[in-house]
Amino acid sequence: LLAGEAALRERAQASTTRDEVSALLGWAPADAVAALSERLATVEGAVVVLPRPRGVEVPSELRTGGVRGSLTSLVETYGTVPYRDVDPTPLAAGAFLLMFGMMFGDVGHGTLLLLLAVALAFWPRLARFRRAWPLAAGAGVTGIVFGVLYGEFFGPTGAVPALWLRPMEHPVALMEVAVCLGGALLAGRLAFGADNRVREAGWAAALYAPSGIAGVVLLLGLALVAAGWYASVVAVVVSGAVLASLALLLIFLGFTGEGGVFEACVELFDTVLGLGSNLASFTRLAAFGLTHAALGWIVWEGTRALWPRGTAGAAGAVAVFVAGNLLAFALEGLVVAVQALRLEYYELFSRVFQAQGRPFRPWHLPVTTEEVSPWSRGSSPSR
Repeated sequence: LLAGEAALRERAQASTTRDEVSALLGWAPADAVAALSERLATVEGAVVVLPRPRGVEVPSELRTGGVRGSLTSLVETYGTVPYRDVDPTPLAAGAFLLMFGMMFGDVGHGTLLLLLAVALAFWPRLARFRRAWPLAAGAGVTGIVFGVLYGEFFGPTGAVPALWLRPMEHPVALMEVAVCLGGALLAGRLAFGADNRVREAGWAAALYAPSGIAGVVLLLGLALVAAGWYASVVAVVVSGAVLASLALLLIFLGFTGEGGVFEACVELFDTVLGLGSNLASFTRLAAFGLTHAALGWIVWEGTRALWPRGTAGAAGAVAVFVAGNLLAFALEGLVVAVQALRLEYYELFSRVFQAQGRPFRPWHLPVTTEEVSPWSRGSSPSR
């Protein structure tokens, strides 16, 4: 039985009718037009594709099927991607997993995440969370990779050699790498943002935008200055300073066109300060990586201290090792996921999006059915 007669009547009244022909105006995904045409043909209807109207925001919808569709929640939680912008889902997922792995580097804990992903994919009781299994699996893989690099297997047990460095032994080096990684991610997002600025307002707007070409040149110039200073190469420092100055001039001119000189100076200062705070925020990749390693070390040291103390000590050591690692896995997994999302949204997505898009919400007619058992005819139907 139709339960949406009023909604259907409302749609019919919104149509344009001339003689015996009625037309309804709406949006449809491009890949759904053919199927829609076939369905309408059965009731003597047709689809007429019209030119895109000027000045109207086209509704947008990210992919919903396959592995990529299961990753779109990373983007949709932040907002709706404008129709003209590029879908950032692959880059967003890659950056999230990379940052998560750096903060959650442990072969044992990464393996537990992989097992959780398998449970999400195949266990019927977790069916409503099934879309999350690719993200959980990816996080488990990156956790294992960084665990091998750190030499961590349920803490510093020695079961896995450190192929790169041990976080608690080289915290400064880990901090430097975290900032460099953050700079690389930020540069990629600024390039992505420059592409979106071109799509949204043309090359002129992209040239002067802090989240456009000028922003990319500014970050490149500052990177050259830092690299030249670190390597004591004056020519590289000068080249970087020239690029950074040119970028600042472009940004200043862009803000001057939107307001006065004083406002442009304030906006320019805010741009430089914001870029510095963006880079500094990525130090949390090292900080939480150190925290994870420290928790693993505490659990392992407690286990080692109890193990030699007879049967009771061995039993206590096993309990401390299992309970401690489960607690560290649950606590760190939640905290690290939140921190990775925080960096994704505040430091990276803010450089990609300048405006929110309009979500595509397809209209449908609500339908309910009434089922009556053959042996209960004459009785009240159950819904």
